[in-house]
Amino acid sequence: MVAAVNHDLLFGAATDKIHSALYKHVLNLKHKHLAVLAKVAVLYVKHQKTVKRSIVALIFLGIIERIHKIVRLMTAERKLAASSGGGKERTRRGAQLDKQFFENMKQLIAIAIPGLFSKETGILVAHTVLLVFRTFLSVVVASLDGQIVSSLVRLQGREFLTGIAKWMAMAVPATLTNSLLNYVQTMLAIRFRQNLTEHVHRMYLANNTYYAVGNLDDRIKNADQLIAVDITKFSNSLAEIYSNLAKPTMDAFVYNIQLAKSLGIESLFGIMVIVQMSSGILRFLAPPFGQLAAQEQRLEGELYSTHSRLIEHAEEIALYRGHETEKQTITHKYLRLVRHINRICRLNVFYNMLEDFVVKYFWGAAGLAACAMPVFAERLPGAKRAVAEALGSAATRSNVGAHTKSFVTNRRLLLSASDAFGRLMYSYKEIIELAGYAERVTGLLTVFGEVSSGKYVKERVGMSAEKSLNPDDAEADIVNQRGETVESLDDVEFIDVPIVSPNGDVLVRKLNFHVKPGRHLLIVGPNGCGKSSMFRILGGLWPVYGGTVRKPSMSQIFYIPQRPYLPIGTLRDQIIYPDCAADMAAKPTTDADLLEILKVVQLNHIVEREGGWDSVKAWRDALSGGDKQRIAMARLFYHRPRYAIMDECTSAVSMDIERIMYTHATSLGITLLTVSHRQSLWVYHNYILQYDGQGGYLFSKLDPERRIALMEEKQQIEQELTAIGDMEARLKAMEAEAALY
Repeated sequence: MVAAVNHDLLFGAATDKIHSALYKHVLNLKHKHLAVLAKVAVLYVKHQKTVKRSIVALIFLGIIERIHKIVRLMTAERKLAASSGGGKERTRRGAQLDKQFFENMKQLIAIAIPGLFSKETGILVAHTVLLVFRTFLSVVVASLDGQIVSSLVRLQGREFLTGIAKWMAMAVPATLTNSLLNYVQTMLAIRFRQNLTEHVHRMYLANNTYYAVGNLDDRIKNADQLIAVDITKFSNSLAEIYSNLAKPTMDAFVYNIQLAKSLGIESLFGIMVIVQMSSGILRFLAPPFGQLAAQEQRLEGELYSTHSRLIEHAEEIALYRGHETEKQTITHKYLRLVRHINRICRLNVFYNMLEDFVVKYFWGAAGLAACAMPVFAERLPGAKRAVAEALGSAATRSNVGAHTKSFVTNRRLLLSASDAFGRLMYSYKEIIELAGYAERVTGLLTVFGEVSSGKYVKERVGMSAEKSLNPDDAEADIVNQRGETVESLDDVEFIDVPIVSPNGDVLVRKLNFHVKPGRHLLIVGPNGCGKSSMFRILGGLWPVYGGTVRKPSMSQIFYIPQRPYLPIGTLRDQIIYPDCAADMAAKPTTDADLLEILKVVQLNHIVEREGGWDSVKAWRDALSGGDKQRIAMARLFYHRPRYAIMDECTSAVSMDIERIMYTHATSLGITLLTVSHRQSLWVYHNYILQYDGQGGYLFSKLDPERRIALMEEKQQIEQELTAIGDMEARLKAMEAEAALY
C-alpha cells in the first residue's frame, strides 16, 4: 500500500503538494480507524527515504549476522576436532549440512569437474546461459500476460490479437530452451558419473585394493553396489541440484528486482520476512532426510549383497537344500528395507502437507495481498481528492486497463517468485539426500585410499578379540605392525615373519625359510595352520606383519589355486590370462605355440571341440574341473615364471597327467612351492615345510623315498595297533560270555 501511494497514486511528481493535500483530507475524515490509516500513509510518504534506507541497512545487517554465524560454527567445529585428542574422529550421526558435508563435496566436485577448462566446465557454462535466458523469457512472458489481459479488459481487439501472436512467438524459444536444459543436465550427470567411476576404478583396481576391501577390511560390505549404484545416484543428484538451485535463485533475484520497482522495497521486505520465518519453521520440522537416504542405500546394499551371495553359492545351497534358510535371510533383509521406506513415507506425509500449504498457499496469499495494495490504496479516504487537487482531475481518472496490467504482471511475477522460493525449499530435501550420497561415495574413496596405503579396520573375534582387550599382550596390536618387503633377484626368504590372519590370530610366531631356484618346496600340515596364509603374504595379498620377506618381483611369481579363475573372453584368453592378444603378439607367441602347450597337458582337442581359439563361452560352466586345472597349468607354461605357487592345483586330474605337468614345469626351470596331501608329488620336491598346527613348524631337506617308507611303516604300525585293540576287546567279550555258562 505504501509503495502504491508513492508510485501509483502520486505518479512520482508534486510530492510536497500531495503531502499537504492528503493532510487536509485526513483532518476531515469521520472514521477514526481510517483516519489513523491515512495518517500512517502520510507519515510514511514524508519519511520514505529514511524507511528505505533502514530496510536496506536491516538486510545488510542480516547478511552480516548470517556470515558471522557460519564462521562461528566452523571455528567451533575446528576447536572440537582439535580437542578430541589422539586424532580420534568425532562421531557424526548420518549425513548433515555441516563442515564435513562441504569437505565431501569439495573432494567429489574436484573429481567430477577436473579443471577450469574441462568439458564439464563448458557444459556448466552452457547450462547457466540457458538458465539466464529462460529467466529472461519468464519476465517477458509475465509482462506480455499483463498486456493481453489489459487489452481484453479495455476491449482492444487488435492489441489483444497482437499480444496472442507475440505469446505464440515466445513459445518457440521457450520450448527449445527447456529441451536444451534437460539435455544439458543429462549430459552433465553422465560426465560426472564417468569421471567419478573412472577415478574409483583406478583406485579399486590398483594395489590389490579390490581384494583387500573384501578380505582385510570390514568397513565396506558391498563395494559393487556403491560403485554401480551410489555413484550414479550422486551424479544425477549433483546435476539436478545445480539446476534446482541456480534457476530458482536466479528467478528469485530477478523477480524481486522487478517487484521492488513495481511494489516498492518495503512490501517486498515484508514478504521476505514472512518467507524467512516460515522457512525456519519448515527446517525445524523437517525429518533427517540425509540420514534416511544414507540408511536406505545401506539397506539396499545389504539386500543386493545377500542376493549376490545366493547366486555365487547356488550349487552348495541347493545340495544342502538350504533354500528355506536363505529365504528367511533374504526376507529379513527385504523387510528391514521395506520398514525403512514405509517410515520415510510416513514422515513425508505430514512434512509434504505442511510444505505445500506454506509454499503454495501461504506464500501465494501474501503475494496476492501485495499485488492488491496498489488497487485498494486508491480506496483510502481522501486519496483521490488529494491527488486530484495536487495534479488535476485528468491525472487521476480511473484507469482500469492500467490497473489490470499492473495487477496481472505483478501477480505473475509474485507467483513465479513464490514458485522459485518453493523450489528452493524443496531443494533443501534434495540437498540433504545429496549429502547422504556424498557421505557414502566419500566414505568409499576414503576406505580405498586407506586400504591402498595399508591401513585396515577389521573386527576381531574369538581369542584375537580377547587379546586385543589386553594391552600387555604382545600379540594385541600385531595386525597394526608392519614388516619389510625386499625385492630380490631370484630367491625367496622369510626372516622372522609372523603368519597372522586378518582377524589377528597368530598362526606362527616367527617363520624362517629360504628357497633358491631349483629348491622345490613341499608344504604340508593340518587345515588352518597357515599354509595358504603364507602364500597370500608371498603373493602380496596380505601385509607383512613383521620381519622381512625377500622375493622376486610379482611378475616372476605365479599362483595356481585349486579352483582356477577363467575370465570372460575367448579360449585363447584363458591360456594367456592376464595377458591380452597384443601382449601375446609382443612376446612373440602364436596360436601354434599355444597348441603345443595344450598338447603337454593333453588338452589340445579342446580347440576343435569348443569351436576354435576365438570361441567365446561361459568357460566356468563349459569346462569340467579337471579341464580347468589343465588350463591353469597351460597358463603357467605360457608365462614361465621363476616360481609357481601350486595350491592343491592337481586334485582333479589323474596321477599320470599330474606327473606330466610337474615334470614339464621343472624342465622349464620353474621352482615349485606346492601345497598338497598327495604322496605322489613328493618326488618332485627336495625341501619340506611342515606345520604342526600348534604354531610350530619344521623346515628341512626332503628325502622322498625315505619319507614314503616311514609313512608306510607308520601306517602299518597303526593298523597293527588297531588290530591289537580289536583283539583285546574280543577277548574281554569272550570272557564275559564264558562267565554266563
